[in-house]
Amino acid sequence: MGKEEISTTKYLIHAQINANGIVEKPDVVGAIFGQTEGLLSNDLDLRELQKTGRIGRIKVNINSKAGRSKGEIVIPSSLDRVETAILAASLETINRVGPCEAYIQVSKVEDVRAVKRRRVVDRAKELYKGMMEEVTPESLKMIEEVKEAMRIHEITEFGNEKLPAGPNVVTSDAILVVEGRADVLNLLRYGVKNAIAVEGVSVPKTVAELTKNKTVTAFLDGDRGGELILKELLQVGEVDYVTRAPKGKEVEDLTKDEVMVALRDKIPVEQIFHDMGVKVKKPEPPKSEDKIRVLKGILKDLEGSGNAEILDDALNILKEIKVENLYDELKDVHNNVYAVVFDGVISQRLIDIAREKELKHIVAVRMNEMVKKPNQIKIITG
Repeated sequence: MGKEEISTTKYLIHAQINANGIVEKPDVVGAIFGQTEGLLSNDLDLRELQKTGRIGRIKVNINSKAGRSKGEIVIPSSLDRVETAILAASLETINRVGPCEAYIQVSKVEDVRAVKRRRVVDRAKELYKGMMEEVTPESLKMIEEVKEAMRIHEITEFGNEKLPAGPNVVTSDAILVVEGRADVLNLLRYGVKNAIAVEGVSVPKTVAELTKNKTVTAFLDGDRGGELILKELLQVGEVDYVTRAPKGKEVEDLTKDEVMVALRDKIPVEQIFHDMGVKVKKPEPPKSEDKIRVLKGILKDLEGSGNAEILDDALNILKEIKVENLYDELKDVHNNVYAVVFDGVISQRLIDIAREKELKHIVAVRMNEMVKKPNQIKIITG
């Protein structure tokens, strides 16, 4: 195989040959060209393919013994997968080599690149192992020192109170509220960059304000101090989840695994209120005219999107979907659905399912003229 062939070969066709008689390599090559000629389209004619370099030089290794010949054929191919498979299958139509009866069977089509990839992976493992063996305890210590310096460099100051915070607190939709600077640093060590510290038992105004626009997880020490901060935070801020360090431990001392377990096992704040026996004053639901104004605003936002939103009675989005899936989605919905807003036309079919699911509002661009309006559903069109 020449250099050109090696660089472009994608597959190797391997076939076994058995002949009733003594045959030699030129006989086999001649049979392969002769008996496949005209079998397939001109695009897959072996002579043409070899001229254009899409098939490499055919290798034949054959031995004769006791009046019979047996050997292997290897054909390099730079065709695509389907063409290579067709070509391989065409070899099995050959039934004579020279004057002798012969039988060819393809044993495998080998993906050359897959073999190369395996070699690359194996070699990479060896190289990595060698690199790891060269890392001494002293250099590990140095690496840790550099990482620590980078973490300290990453820590930022937030708000008027210059509170210690990770660099992503401003941009992230979700934040962690922790006790002190050391907690923020420890979380940075494990790649958690959205923590902010309250620095003391009383919660700063900056943090209280920040909690109103973010999904907030309070991540506090497993001691009495953590409990006091949590109570204060629940009163002045808007917390969504709570998690604690293991009993008696502090967030700054946790290992990476302990941090990840704590964050995975966070509890919704409603559960915390329930456990603490705190009565939560629920926000009053919006008045009817306010709701209609909000629903019309949602329709305006959806215009031209081809989307639909399913809402609960507090006008929280339960689901956003494509309009064409709205009927099926409503049919399967089990939640308390209050309203549907969508960028489309209200049909009788939709009204019927809305009545069945006890919807209160349907908001859409317009309504089909044939639709019978039910009394229990308020229909709003743009």
